[in-house]
Amino acid sequence: MIRGLLSVLLVLVAVAVSSSLAKPEKNIAKRGKRIPQTLSRGWGDQLIWAQTYEEALYWARAQNKPLMVIFHLEDCPHSASMKKAFAEDKDIQKVLDEDFIILNLVYETTDKHLSPDGQYVPRIIFVDPSMTVRADITGRYSNRMYAYEPSDIQLLLSNMQKAKKLLKTEL
Repeated sequence: MIRGLLSVLLVLVAVAVSSSLAKPEKNIAKRGKRIPQTLSRGWGDQLIWAQTYEEALYWARAQNKPLMVIFHLEDCPHSASMKKAFAEDKDIQKVLDEDFIILNLVYETTDKHLSPDGQYVPRIIFVDPSMTVRADITGRYSNRMYAYEPSDIQLLLSNMQKAKKLLKTEL
């Protein structure tokens, strides 16, 4: 009797192990095709984006370029409107492509220097290759110093030029 139970138990274990080793089914969305998620998250698909803050700091230092960090949320209407204006502005895209290391984050980092006046979105912070957060490069709002709106695109472009200029004069 015990031998029979052990045999049944062994068969069940063998079936369980063999089924867990089989290839899992791919998760396929039920509603249409899924759009592949890229590192740009819609902020400029032709640009090269860093994956993590640490990687971005490494590339900024290695290439001696300023880093632009964009904090945003996918479901935030302010982030969405800024993303659209940002992605459509050819001048910003060109300057970023040539002169910046770029990173966009949908989560906060452990570096509290990246939120000098609070954690809000959208927020754009500049970091120079010496890994110094440029708290002096701000937007036009006193209560959200690093926030930009679609109407602030020219100010953002000006601040990008300022980050490049400071890089050449200070380092």
